[in-house]
Amino acid sequence: MDNKILLSPVQLGDLHLKNRLVVAPLTRVRADDKGIPTDMMVKHYTLRSQFGLIITEASSTSHNSKTFGNSGNIYTEEQMQGWKKVVESVHQQGGLICLQIWHGGRTTNKVQIEGRDPVAPSPIAINGQNRYTNLPYDVPHELTIQEIKEVVEEFRKGAINAKNAGFDAIQLHGANSYLVDEFLKDSSNKRTDEYGGSIPNRCRFALEVIDVLISVFGAGRVSVRFSPTGRTNDMYDSNPLELMTYLLSELDKRNIAFVEIKRYNPFDIHINKSDQISPEIQIPDFFKTLRKLYKGNIIGNDSITLTEAETLVQEKTVEAVSFGMLSIFNPDLVQRYVNDWPLNQSTDRTYFYVGGEKLYLDVPLYTDEKKAENGENQVISQ
Repeated sequence: MDNKILLSPVQLGDLHLKNRLVVAPLTRVRADDKGIPTDMMVKHYTLRSQFGLIITEASSTSHNSKTFGNSGNIYTEEQMQGWKKVVESVHQQGGLICLQIWHGGRTTNKVQIEGRDPVAPSPIAINGQNRYTNLPYDVPHELTIQEIKEVVEEFRKGAINAKNAGFDAIQLHGANSYLVDEFLKDSSNKRTDEYGGSIPNRCRFALEVIDVLISVFGAGRVSVRFSPTGRTNDMYDSNPLELMTYLLSELDKRNIAFVEIKRYNPFDIHINKSDQISPEIQIPDFFKTLRKLYKGNIIGNDSITLTEAETLVQEKTVEAVSFGMLSIFNPDLVQRYVNDWPLNQSTDRTYFYVGGEKLYLDVPLYTDEKKAENGENQVISQ
């Protein structure tokens, strides 16, 4: 590629990124049974230190907010110390790392949270079976006003732990069907109080959490991730463009570091309904449309090629791009981009969520691939 605009540095709030290639947040369930990050995770993230920024997997703020077993969490001292090892290793290699913080909402299950009911803005279960328990999704408990305040406080405490672990920034997971997204979208939020109904009311919870993250990290080190047209886990909003118009206007007032926005992915797990408008019609020309609504920094995400990423940055539609599959199968994506080396285009998801080193630490760097081609002993870089 002749145009290497993705290698140019960029300032996102208080974060100075050495390039515009970002590791997208990716749940890979390699923590231990107590949610403490492992040595495998230290190696995995450190391998990607040459990206401009690493956004970690989603980290739960409390025991009751977990959706996945063996995810790296942030509500105990031991978990914080585990993340600290990850952060220090990434920093030693000159990288920046941002913790994504979340609450699973109605996607949690009684197995994960020891018999308790999942919580959500409204008592509406996800259609279908939970792919981890092979049972129908539980009907969630509708959070009371007091319980909402307690969840916001859990986010504040999680942010304090993240700061103590040394993270450069923090990101609120407001996408992909989890608790924040459930408050935002009108298919999952049927409340009639100050947290439901109108768009400002449905956005209230997300903005309250963002404000407590700002109180801990400062606005220039806070971000949020959205999936306005996402259909994962039976999600849908009748007017995501109007929703994002309000949300982004509120975030402009707060001057946060960046907003990461996930474009609709046709491979998202969703349930088709005849009365739903297609994502492409709801927000046509996705990133360009949202760019017009927001003065701040945008990181574009989902199924974006390097060529498309260059165009988006060149046209100032986004400031940077986060990569999921490409960062999994190309831990040396920055070097491959610099040198025009071919990319590993695998999409094999077999070992994404099963634990162990397979497809986590054993993905070869390009230099290892060349050694193998030349008959040399292959060494998997760790």
